[in-house]
Amino acid sequence: MNRTLSSILLAILLIFSGFSAPKTDKKLTEKLTQLITGFNGKVGIYVRHLKKHKIVEIQADTLFPTASMIKVPILLKVFDKIDAGELKYDEKLAWYADSINYPYDGSILWSYQEGKTITLNELVSLMITYSDNHASLWLQKMATGEGINEWLDQNGFTSTRMNSRTEGRRPNWEQYGWGQTTPREMAELLVMIREGRAVSPAASEEMYRVLTRIYWNDTALSQIPPYVQAASKQGAVNESRSEVVLVNAPSGDYVFCVITNHQADTGWEDDNAGFVLLRDVSRTLWEYFEPKYPWRPAAGYELYR
Repeated sequence: MNRTLSSILLAILLIFSGFSAPKTDKKLTEKLTQLITGFNGKVGIYVRHLKKHKIVEIQADTLFPTASMIKVPILLKVFDKIDAGELKYDEKLAWYADSINYPYDGSILWSYQEGKTITLNELVSLMITYSDNHASLWLQKMATGEGINEWLDQNGFTSTRMNSRTEGRRPNWEQYGWGQTTPREMAELLVMIREGRAVSPAASEEMYRVLTRIYWNDTALSQIPPYVQAASKQGAVNESRSEVVLVNAPSGDYVFCVITNHQADTGWEDDNAGFVLLRDVSRTLWEYFEPKYPWRPAAGYELYR
């Protein structure tokens, strides 16, 4: 089976860490393949159960737009700069909307008074928890697109890249938008954080805490019991829906990333085909990995999506 460099690197890393290389879960692959049959658009899925060393790869190394999932690489480079002493997590910054040069889109930060101070850790929370684009662009400006891509490359992520506001990336921006990634690489970024290997153990712990505080919980997260911790990031643009989730499940952690592209359904209602797929995949994974802990959302949960 052909594999990209990133999948080969992952296998080598696992071997030298004392683990066997993950094996394809054929039964789960079949279940997920059936879920995407007939989907009007392109779909990529990557799943890895960290304890059982089982994986599912469906276009797992194909490039897709990140949409707001690019905020995970922004987070990583910001923490890299904090760890290096170039930024302080509690430093106060003055907000000026015109410094970001981005139109109003419902941003919480936009509502702040000009000149009002906000701490760096509050900006991080806005970027991840609420997916605030103005906070994200401000943090990207501090990290720089070039710096983000350099960090990704140095840490073995050869496909994930920041495109927007980054020197030499305009052709990629025109094709993929803000950022580009593969389902495998985006999922393995979360694994790296979970295992304390991203930037530093202390930085990894704080990033993981931030990634477990998500306001947008109506798609994949809605199919995981509310009392089970999960770290995640969501993304959506007209023709693409995506979510990466690492679940701290009873049987052991598992991670998955689902990304669509070129969807025929470009609507923004709850029944958008991409949103439905994210929920279906998440529910299938919980039921498959956790048969001893059966759970479904309570009757009427649709009122709270």
